[in-house]
Amino acid sequence: MIEKYLEFSAEVQEAKKANKPIVALESTIISHGMPYPQNIETAKEVEEIIRKNGAVPATIAILDGKIKIGITDEELEFLGTSKEIEKASRRDLPYLLANKKHGATTVAATMICAQYAGIEVFATGGIGGVHRGAETTMDISADLQELAQTNVAVVCAGAKSILDIGLTLEYLETHGVPVLGFETDSLPAFYTRTSPFGVNYRVDTAEDAAAMIRTKWELGLNGGVVVANPIPEADALEEAFITNVIESALKEAKENNIAGKKVTPFLLGKVKELTEGKSLTANIALVKHNAEVGARIAVNLK
Repeated sequence: MIEKYLEFSAEVQEAKKANKPIVALESTIISHGMPYPQNIETAKEVEEIIRKNGAVPATIAILDGKIKIGITDEELEFLGTSKEIEKASRRDLPYLLANKKHGATTVAATMICAQYAGIEVFATGGIGGVHRGAETTMDISADLQELAQTNVAVVCAGAKSILDIGLTLEYLETHGVPVLGFETDSLPAFYTRTSPFGVNYRVDTAEDAAAMIRTKWELGLNGGVVVANPIPEADALEEAFITNVIESALKEAKENNIAGKKVTPFLLGKVKELTEGKSLTANIALVKHNAEVGARIAVNLK
């Protein structure tokens, strides 16, 4: 039944027939995560990095009520410029597909669609997590529940430090999701290479990461794997600097009674403003690095 909702690009279809490694990419980063034209430029560069590293990119989105596994340049331009694109998580997929609407897939939705398409590796920026104050707001990203149940390895730069990283790790541990540090013992926190928290296991090669991922699924242990890949050193922001920026933004949010779902967009906006745009440069660099590592892992999973 699921086949009627899926539409593969010619490149991805050919890759599947030839049993080539494929790396899934999300589309929320294009529609809601970066300004134009950097969103389009970055998406094209990321796809090219995956090709250069021996795999085939599959950017995933919902267009006209179809799950697109791989998109054309025209579709990419539409995703990056249209105001009609809704943010699509697990909850939103039935509505968007049934009503033939357009959606940019979050980490959770991209994982679901990648599994439908038989794609085992997904490269993104950072995963969502448990938000600060979640003990009263219950604000926990759907990404974490998806990691608990969907068999896709997610290569990311950790979780953004606006989140409660400690509780995010506790949640992943409860659901048996391994957090692998790629060439690191410390969990990266998106803009920074380190955080006060450690990873579960360190892997130093794509081969080692692929071996652990494959073993998990061969044992019948359902759920994803987080491959935490630090932002390149040249593009990283200082941990103390970004912590001060976030603390300042949190204080301002409290003073202005900004609460609930308005907090995250406010914090991200303030981080961009207070880092004088350095956060966008860092974001682009880490996404490209994750694409490279994701492609290398996908090649070794074959």
